[in-house]
Amino acid sequence: MDPAVRSPLIDFFRRGDVARDVRLLAARGAFAPSALDQLALLLILLGDGDPEVARESAATIDRLPRGPLEAFLARPDVSTEMREFFAARGVVPGGTPLEGDAALLDESEPAPAGPEGEDEKTTAQRLSLMGVMEKVKVATRGTREERSILVRDPNRLVAAAVLSSPKLTDQEVEGFAKMANVTDEVLRVIGQNRQWTKRYGVVAGLVRNPKTPVAISMNLLQRINDKDIRLIALDRNVPEPVRIAARKRVGETRL
Repeated sequence: MDPAVRSPLIDFFRRGDVARDVRLLAARGAFAPSALDQLALLLILLGDGDPEVARESAATIDRLPRGPLEAFLARPDVSTEMREFFAARGVVPGGTPLEGDAALLDESEPAPAGPEGEDEKTTAQRLSLMGVMEKVKVATRGTREERSILVRDPNRLVAAAVLSSPKLTDQEVEGFAKMANVTDEVLRVIGQNRQWTKRYGVVAGLVRNPKTPVAISMNLLQRINDKDIRLIALDRNVPEPVRIAARKRVGETRL
């Protein structure tokens, strides 16, 4: 079923772009960035085309601790679809709404941590030696520095995990929007997130980023202030359609 929950990571699973071994880990409760993501993934995987993945997801749902689950369902960010699913199983919201982002059932190994005081070059080397699942764990639970490296990872699942991390801050997203060495998929996800694009710094960073898909930049261009629109009109790194639109706006402001 669709839990009506959106996040870069959930959308990745929803599209069916995830390898079987990763889906199986998620179905077993060993892939849990946050409580909301964990419950949403379990509900999605109930309908997985692989019978083993679907069975494991059902078994994990049966093992969820009743008290914390009821407290979780009392949170305001839980969707109606999710509440209705558990109500049909006799589980309804109750008690004080659960706070924090810890998973309700965590069967995963701890995220590998680097030594204290590690420099960026050493951190990058350590991360490069990890497998995909290790990187995903670090992306969701690691440090700001680790996320800034992993958001550039060519594996889309790793980058999606960074963007779904409960530790991710708006300031980090603004920094990602300015990066020319992330994939266009990362920039598309940021540009389509209404919460993140409330920040002018994110909007300006995306429009000036040569890697941002043109459709995203054109949609956000109307929100750029006059000072920045003049800079964009002259910036040869910006895609030509965006520069033309910016020059047009500059011409209109001079009338």
